[in-house]
Amino acid sequence: MVALPEIEAALAAHHLALLGGFAVDPGDEDFPSGTRTLLLIGPGGPGYWPHLKAQSEWDGAPDPVDRWSRRVIGRLACDLGGKALFPFGGPPHRPFFSWALRSGRCWQSPVRLLVHDRQGLWISFRGALALRTVLDLPSAPNPCESCAAKPCLTACPPGALGAAGYDVPACHAFLNREEGGDCLTGGCLVRRACPVSASYARMPEQSAYHMGLFHR
Repeated sequence: MVALPEIEAALAAHHLALLGGFAVDPGDEDFPSGTRTLLLIGPGGPGYWPHLKAQSEWDGAPDPVDRWSRRVIGRLACDLGGKALFPFGGPPHRPFFSWALRSGRCWQSPVRLLVHDRQGLWISFRGALALRTVLDLPSAPNPCESCAAKPCLTACPPGALGAAGYDVPACHAFLNREEGGDCLTGGCLVRRACPVSASYARMPEQSAYHMGLFHR
């Protein structure tokens, strides 16, 4: 039976991290047959981006991050006797948002985006591992409950992201202007404003890449 430290070590070799998980009831038809634990997998710190860019998938063809995720997480799933599930490739799309809320390590933030206990509003998932093994997974306190200032609510210059949710057209309109350059090159100011995000060393280059895809 594989243990959690072994899984985390296997992920760390690819600069990935275990970001949470939960027990799955036997017979739950929303998961592959026999699944007892679902593990949520994402980038594992500042080393993730240069590592990914050094891989064979970074070849100028479309979707290098998704192709790399399929290869790496798919192989890990096979090694563990499980199945890999991904947030891309739909429709239909896997419900990663609701899965994250079940993990006890992610919550809906005041701006309605997911917030993670260690990665803050930078949280993102590259895949999930559906395993037949029952694992004891840790939970964590919601960081938003102890955040008195809640700077995420006022960080968006055009007010496109706040307590009312996300006004995507307003966001794109702002990014089209010169003032939006900081968001494009350094990542969303709301995500950066989160105190937990500030303690998570995500490379601006990684954020710029994904902002570029978002604002094509």
